[in-house]
Amino acid sequence: MNNLRHIAIIMDGNGRWAQARGLSRSEGHRAGSKQVEAVVDAAIAEGVEVLTLYAFSTENWNRPRLEVETLMKLFAEYARHSLDGLQRRGIRLRVVGRMDGLPMLPRMALNHAIEATQKNAVLTLNIALNYGGRAELVDAASKVVAARMKSGDSSPVTEEEFAAALYAPDLPPPDLLIRTGGELRISNFLLWELSYAEFYFTEVLWPDFGPAELHAAIEEFGSRQRRFGKV
Repeated sequence: MNNLRHIAIIMDGNGRWAQARGLSRSEGHRAGSKQVEAVVDAAIAEGVEVLTLYAFSTENWNRPRLEVETLMKLFAEYARHSLDGLQRRGIRLRVVGRMDGLPMLPRMALNHAIEATQKNAVLTLNIALNYGGRAELVDAASKVVAARMKSGDSSPVTEEEFAAALYAPDLPPPDLLIRTGGELRISNFLLWELSYAEFYFTEVLWPDFGPAELHAAIEEFGSRQRRFGKV
């Protein structure tokens, strides 16, 4: 599998999936949320250690109020209703992003699930919520500056020091980025961490993306040669 440890997915296409069926965008998000479990199980079967899902960006607050409220309810429901399954399968839940900007109910439910699953080791399910790649870089820079001011250190900042200030410095960087829905961009996602990731774009909309599609992406990844700047 060419040392595939970490897969990141931009789950795109819920709204278009719903509109093609005469449904509301909110129904598309509900359909998309049901695919998470199948993809998580498929990732475990493929031997993946970390799965990062881009669920809600810092820019998504600009969407219609009803759509945002539906998404927040789905996040709270997932944290509450999936906890037993996460425990049973040995899945550790993590969240990256500005969690303090989330409404109280999803924030509390997610924090409870994060705490309850922190010792699980089969797979880390890393959810990007209220996340933006630029916001992460700003937050990391602010953290480094604050530490430097406190210590009085004026030496040049190293890449290692900056990376340690990111949201999840203990996780390996993604080896493979998958984006569903046919768009060919990364949309402010993991700007630092994706430096050497392989990209895989598919026309399949997220509610239709399942184990077979994940396996196809992994097969494509396995056919590529990663050089990391070497010959």
